[in-house]
Amino acid sequence: EVQLVESGGGLVQPGGSLRLSCAASGFTFGIYGMSWVRQAPGNGPEWVSGIYSGGSSTYYADSVKGRFTISRDNAKNTVYLQMNSLKPEDTAVYHCAASVRTAPTTPAGYNYWGQGTQVTVSS
Repeated sequence: EVQLVESGGGLVQPGGSLRLSCAASGFTFGIYGMSWVRQAPGNGPEWVSGIYSGGSSTYYADSVKGRFTISRDNAKNTVYLQMNSLKPEDTAVYHCAASVRTAPTTPAGYNYWGQGTQVTVSS
């Protein structure tokens, strides 16, 4: 059974930090590109960040560039999103997604999705 399980979300004050994790199982994680996609209430999915299978190429939406860092540990089948300098507009459900063909730079076209973890940035 394929699973992507996100964790690490929560309530944080503006300017704070969170580290999201996404643990993968049931497929060959190391050959998949991985992305983080977020969705705020009333909005469509917004691609946030992506990383290719080898981990050497990373990509970020302009809205998070310089504040978020994506990484992966293929030995642990896990992808991470370090989020610093959080803003209220970062509030959303954050999903990880896996793709073997689609470049990890879009909000759609993925083979697998996780259920998401809620991130709320508020004072």
